[in-house]
Amino acid sequence: MRRKKKDNDSIYFIGTIEIKPSKHIYVTIEGSDELVRIKKDNTLNALDGDKVKIYVLPRRRSKEKKGQVVEIIKRAREQFAGILEKHKHFAYFYPDNDSITKFYIPHPKVSFTDGDKAIVKLLNDSERYHEHCGEIIKVLGKKGENEVEMQSILANNDFSAEFPKEVIKEANKASFDIKKELSKRKDFRDVVTFTIDPADAKDFDDALSIRKMKNGNYEVGVHIADVSYFVKPDSELDKEAYKRATSVYLVDRTIPMLPEKLCNELCSLREGEDSLCYSAVFEINGKKEIVNHWIGRTIIHSDRRFKYEQVQTIIENKEGEKAEYILPLWDIAQHFRTERIRKGAMNFETPEYIFDLDENKKPIGIHIKVSKEANWLVEEWMLLANRTVAEEIGKVKNRNEKKTFVYRVHDEPNSDKVDLFKKFASKLGYIINNDNRNTLAQSYNSVLNEVKGSSFETMFASIALRTMSKAIYSCNNIGHYGLAFRYYTHFTSPIRRYPDIMVHRLLSLYLNNGASVNKDEYEEYCEHCSDMEKKAAEAERESVKFKQAEFLLDKVGEEFDGAISGVSKWGLHVLTDKDKCEGLVRIGSLTDDFYMFDEENYQIIGRDNENIYRLGDKVRVQLIKVNLDKRQIDFKLINNKE
Repeated sequence: MRRKKKDNDSIYFIGTIEIKPSKHIYVTIEGSDELVRIKKDNTLNALDGDKVKIYVLPRRRSKEKKGQVVEIIKRAREQFAGILEKHKHFAYFYPDNDSITKFYIPHPKVSFTDGDKAIVKLLNDSERYHEHCGEIIKVLGKKGENEVEMQSILANNDFSAEFPKEVIKEANKASFDIKKELSKRKDFRDVVTFTIDPADAKDFDDALSIRKMKNGNYEVGVHIADVSYFVKPDSELDKEAYKRATSVYLVDRTIPMLPEKLCNELCSLREGEDSLCYSAVFEINGKKEIVNHWIGRTIIHSDRRFKYEQVQTIIENKEGEKAEYILPLWDIAQHFRTERIRKGAMNFETPEYIFDLDENKKPIGIHIKVSKEANWLVEEWMLLANRTVAEEIGKVKNRNEKKTFVYRVHDEPNSDKVDLFKKFASKLGYIINNDNRNTLAQSYNSVLNEVKGSSFETMFASIALRTMSKAIYSCNNIGHYGLAFRYYTHFTSPIRRYPDIMVHRLLSLYLNNGASVNKDEYEEYCEHCSDMEKKAAEAERESVKFKQAEFLLDKVGEEFDGAISGVSKWGLHVLTDKDKCEGLVRIGSLTDDFYMFDEENYQIIGRDNENIYRLGDKVRVQLIKVNLDKRQIDFKLINNKE
């Protein structure tokens, strides 16, 4: 807990404000899970997600801590998407986020129609009007239209589909001269090299090379686009890349971190072209042991662009184009994967929704992406490169040699949540052993493997993930719990992640014996990148929800088979089997009894008939309502238990 100042029985704290759907307002104290209740009149016009300084009032009879906001330290965001309500000389703006009250727009400077969606910027003169005050930045158009809604999702998460003119101008001037770079880099252009990516990929920021050495060992190169060569510190490109911090992947589009000239052309490791890279190169013996490694700048030439499906066919059939290179890479990667899981790595697979879209970007089908050996091949080599780079800088014998670095860290799971999961799993006949990190990881992997393909799969994966902490970027290396790595970073995706660019720069500095950078400064950069990563993930989730709702819009009245994927006081969340759309069976729609929420056991129980609906139960539902604006899907249970 971070205490700022003590004043008798009251204390100042830093925290994040959260406005619940019930309109109750709380501040979560930084560094703890402690909540402080804030009255509406004591918020200082803070908005949901803002970082604030609060004054905690002396406790009287109530056990609940209460306080008031005394300073808004950092706004969670400055722009919002929502609906405009037109008046003669002013307008009201209703944000998409129900937790945020309406904005007053004095003297709008742009023309719009009542009911239009728009992007509005929060102004600082809210106190003058005694309410939140905004300015219209861009009118998007009619709600419900795909382009309008996708732009709204981006704006609500602080991303823009467009780059500033000065950034585009700088990107268009970028270039490189291979001849000038040859003397500064290792030349790998005569080594067989290829990329392996999804079929619809446009940027290729990693490639693999392999060759047999004279001593019989394999030399494998993990080659990463040298984005830091083109994106110089404090340039307009750098400022914009840092601001975005990540690319964003919506259902129907990618919003890149860098302009197209860089992400799809100059930096991309395209087939048949020479490219500048930052590489981690490994020598591996017949026992699949790493006996040597080298990290540095290189020049490569990609001989072939493979799609995952093509490599998967080669692995399965043990033959095909460049099979003599792909099969050894998979053989070694398979060994790495087995060893990693044996040492305690969590083997989680989060579902990734793939939408089949027509020419108007309307969804006509939905399925879940399945990871196979081709995906694991690439994953293992990238994990190895990331871990090796982190160890290169982080592993020092003398504390005086320790240098500030950007790590990807993952804390231990919440023990209380693990205990709840353990109790719940035991009631269903599954054992979770949390005596230590290895037994816990092995238990999780074992249970998830046992329930694979069953109605319990989604349920167990969902609950297990909820026990986990979130991975973040930090200069304070606590290791990566989920991967069971003591040292880990992100080095392999600089086209789409700003932390990887920072890692490349720091690596160059330290490999050339440069002095350590300022830790506090870089911790602030890490915090920003972690925040933007969360926003990008939320934008992706919102786009999935919108497309799921759009897919079901013309299917009201139809029936679906599904499984209960979540239980709350509001009702049962049901995931349909075929189309993977999640909707809510509201608890009030269950008219055969009065149902009570049993949070500890993830179920609801009928008060009189004692019927139970729990996570994982197979159900049949009827679609009764779709609210596209709120991305809400309502189901009715049609096989109530007698």
